[in-house]
Amino acid sequence: MPKITSLDVLDIRFPTSRELDGSDAMNPDPDYSAAYVVLRTDEGPEGHGLAFTIGRGNDVQAAAINSLAPHLVGRDVPENAQGLAELYFELIGDSQLRWLGPEKGVAHMAIGAVVNAAWDLAARRAGLPVWRFLAQMTPEEIVSLVDFRYLSDAMTPDDALGILRAVEHGRAERAETVVRKGYPAYTTSPGWLGYSDDKLAGLARQALADGFDMIKLKVGGSLDDDVRRMKLAREVVGDDVRVAVDANQRWDVDTAVRWMKELAPYDPYWIEEPTSPDDVLAHRAIADALAPIRVATGEHVQNRVVFKQMLQAGAIDVLQLDACRVAGVNENIAILLLAKKFGVPVCPHAGGVGLCELVRHLSMFDYVAVSGEIGDRVIEWVDHLHEHFIDPAVVRNGRYLAPDAPGFSAQLKDETLSDYRFPDGPVWTALEGQ
Repeated sequence: MPKITSLDVLDIRFPTSRELDGSDAMNPDPDYSAAYVVLRTDEGPEGHGLAFTIGRGNDVQAAAINSLAPHLVGRDVPENAQGLAELYFELIGDSQLRWLGPEKGVAHMAIGAVVNAAWDLAARRAGLPVWRFLAQMTPEEIVSLVDFRYLSDAMTPDDALGILRAVEHGRAERAETVVRKGYPAYTTSPGWLGYSDDKLAGLARQALADGFDMIKLKVGGSLDDDVRRMKLAREVVGDDVRVAVDANQRWDVDTAVRWMKELAPYDPYWIEEPTSPDDVLAHRAIADALAPIRVATGEHVQNRVVFKQMLQAGAIDVLQLDACRVAGVNENIAILLLAKKFGVPVCPHAGGVGLCELVRHLSMFDYVAVSGEIGDRVIEWVDHLHEHFIDPAVVRNGRYLAPDAPGFSAQLKDETLSDYRFPDGPVWTALEGQ
């Protein structure tokens, strides 16, 4: 069997704060960044993965990933469900690193980066994109990938098998459909909080021209500004285009309810991250007060257990998983299964380096092998930094195209790894003192 010979980690950062790309009420000056992982082997392809951060702290994330090297170096390359499950369970079971969570925060994100790199490696060896690699597994193999500890009061392995078997027959047809039609997207590109009204309006018009039927605005800085910007967006896109809003955890319950009632005349489709991502009961209170405005969250929900509670409590109407926040593909499979069990649509978060590239695989797998439907599901599209990827995400006419290159689409170009390495890459040395 081929072996993993090294785990290499690079600190890659992009100076997006200079143009306020990615700015919101809680994070006004993000530099989109990736703690970037390469699993090297003694035979065949490499595996690539990343943990997304917004600048400072990327070095901390990289150090956490490096701490996992003893679990990787010298082990057989995982090639199938069994090997990927064994690696995942070993990583989340490291008791001394688990103590730092458990199963949350920097250590858990580090596991996600490594697990995703292992999936990239296995899918490359199989010659398949990850969504197809997953969708060709049997229901039993998919269930074997999931840690059901702490979930069994809401979903058992038998429940999960039932979900997967119920849609198994139509997998081939749905795979053909997603290749032919793509997967629906919405765009956040017009809505960054630091953008001027003119830039917002221009990008909203461009979104319509590009075929999007949903956009998203950041809110939570100033109520007067939010009302003005929401009114402007609605005037530009008309009544038939959905306009979601995102507060990035800015509010307490009462503030969220009051603020959103001021925006309600402009028909917000959902309010995203209205409050702390850990506060299940606050989300439920906001959902009860604001219905029929939907409540969405998930990009900072730290693990499958909190998602389980959100669903059990009826606290969210839209589940926004993140490819890099939890422990990689395996844990996201658990989250997809939970969402199906509770009948809540999954609309992934994708605002960050590589997230569009990764989550399209998860959503397409969900459609083909888990939920069996698209319905009102959409994937976020943020038109930043795709030019740095070997297999970039592509959206046409408001829909993600299905990736067909082998792997998980996480590989950055060699020149990007050189130019944007922090702190000594030429992009960063040129910015010193500015």
